[in-house]
Amino acid sequence: MTASDALSRWQSALPFWASLLLIPLIWVTAIAGSWWVLLVPLSTWWVFAVLDRLTGLNLTNADPETPDSALRWYILLTKTWVPVQFLTLYGLIWFATHTDHLSPLAKVGLFFGMGVLSGTIGINYSHELMHQKGRLERWLGDILLAMVLYSHFRSEHLLVHHRYVGTPRDPVTARYNEGFHRFYPRVLRQCLVSAFRAERDKLARKDRPWTDRSNPFWRYWTLQVGMLALAFAIGGLSGLALFLIQAGVAIWQLELVNYVEHYGLTRKHLGEGRYEHVQPRHSWNASHKASNWLLINLQRHSDHHFKPNRRFPLLQHHSEDAAPQLPYGYPVMTVAAMIPPLWRRVMNPRVRAWRRQYYPEVTDWVPYNKSLNPLPGS
Repeated sequence: MTASDALSRWQSALPFWASLLLIPLIWVTAIAGSWWVLLVPLSTWWVFAVLDRLTGLNLTNADPETPDSALRWYILLTKTWVPVQFLTLYGLIWFATHTDHLSPLAKVGLFFGMGVLSGTIGINYSHELMHQKGRLERWLGDILLAMVLYSHFRSEHLLVHHRYVGTPRDPVTARYNEGFHRFYPRVLRQCLVSAFRAERDKLARKDRPWTDRSNPFWRYWTLQVGMLALAFAIGGLSGLALFLIQAGVAIWQLELVNYVEHYGLTRKHLGEGRYEHVQPRHSWNASHKASNWLLINLQRHSDHHFKPNRRFPLLQHHSEDAAPQLPYGYPVMTVAAMIPPLWRRVMNPRVRAWRRQYYPEVTDWVPYNKSLNPLPGS
């Protein structure tokens, strides 16, 4: 590889490293205090929404057969974020509990912003890492999830969501007309249960009990207890409370994105409990350039479900004839999801158009719409 090739690869990866700019920003807001602590959520939601408007769509596709050796700058980004988030989170806990210039409300605002970082970026990067085959990357993904007390997301995502997306057995697929405020408490409860059942059933097929030490829930619980203990050791009860605030915000951010990604989309039922194979049309697609830099192409979600093991720089844009398109990127769509009447006004006509486009032969959507209980026997 020539020096010019190496430089070209670095330059193509550079926009995705923009997420690291949020680290000095959150420290600046912590030092400034007052209303400055709101700069981080404003940056991720509104600044990137404006940048999407200015930069437009990226409709080009990388060669999906590109080897990992040519993707090292992209791979390094997701690995680098793990220690960066760890040091930032616990550094802020120490700072906030050992300074007197931050009011209680400012501390809440600061860790709301930290939760936006650990949810919007941290959980998203963990999602990329958990899909890889290497043990190191999967462990790094587990560490990121433990920092937000949502370790079971790995089991639920890999064993349940990808297998059952767009069917009644997937808790994360938001049903047509199901508002986010109804969706959110449902998935919090059902995803934990479905993740545990998936790992239990996986062990049962090997004639092992759920208590077997190979059950990843033991690792999940150990890592999470360690994260909580460290927060308490650094900042006492106040540090623990601030840790819990950022974890709660991060989980809320994740589930907002989950809500947007599959709202109202269903795979066709073939009879006898069988569904068609997952296709790009079963996820909402968005190729807005700036927000995909921040979210490492998560918005090319149609291709992710079509080819789950494909690394993020290789995810493909699918045109409207192959996958439904969101009108805006996630920064705008997640805000809209918090306002159900607005969300229904924007998205329900698109869901109905999707049905007419891809499934004109299906005349009765009532069974799909009513199925809000994805766990067998529950």
